[in-house]
Amino acid sequence: MGGYYYFYYADPTYVLVIAGALLCLLASWRVNSAFRKYSRVYNARGITAEQAASMILRDAGIYDVRIERIRGNLTDHYSPREKVLRLSDGVFGMSSVAAIGVAAHECGHAIQHQQGYLPIRIRSLIVPVVNFSSKLSWPVIIIGVLLGNTELLYAGILLFAFVVVFQLVTLPVEFDASGRAIRILRDRAVLSGGELKGAKRVLRAAAMTYVASMLSSLLQLLRLVLLYGRRQNRR
Repeated sequence: MGGYYYFYYADPTYVLVIAGALLCLLASWRVNSAFRKYSRVYNARGITAEQAASMILRDAGIYDVRIERIRGNLTDHYSPREKVLRLSDGVFGMSSVAAIGVAAHECGHAIQHQQGYLPIRIRSLIVPVVNFSSKLSWPVIIIGVLLGNTELLYAGILLFAFVVVFQLVTLPVEFDASGRAIRILRDRAVLSGGELKGAKRVLRAAAMTYVASMLSSLLQLLRLVLLYGRRQNRR
């Protein structure tokens, strides 16, 4: 039991967890701040986010994806299985450059699926493994610590590593979707000048939340590996 309490309470590697949490908080603050700022800037054409999304999908030859409203703040996402692009309360029906940027980003994911973009295909393939790993990793780690079983602890760390790999694969998917969104908005003259710059800033801030999440998980993984090595040395 002494090892259990050391693992959780007297562990100097907690600084890694704190650093990761601070990164996530900072990234969350930045994206919310950018979205609020550019939610007050409206596009000159006066089109709404769902109108822009519909136009982008049609131009890409995608006619089987419907656009729906979903409750929440920045809960926007594209569901390839359901063929649905969902826009949150602060995006659907809004004509701000922030809303249009977010809608275009989700369209970027729909286009990725249509074109068979390799990173998104890889991410889709490993989703079942990651769902399994994310549910079991911490229970296995905690049981391994409680029982003093280093094999279980190692298995839990390995499961958690799959989650980190998934987050790493997600990064190019998100950055590519944002890149596609900005190019489409520029080439189709949906946004221009300062409007386009505002959308870029919102999407850049949103992308940083994925980077922060990945770094936070990586720091947590590093902490677990260090603790595992320490337990091995005490054997």
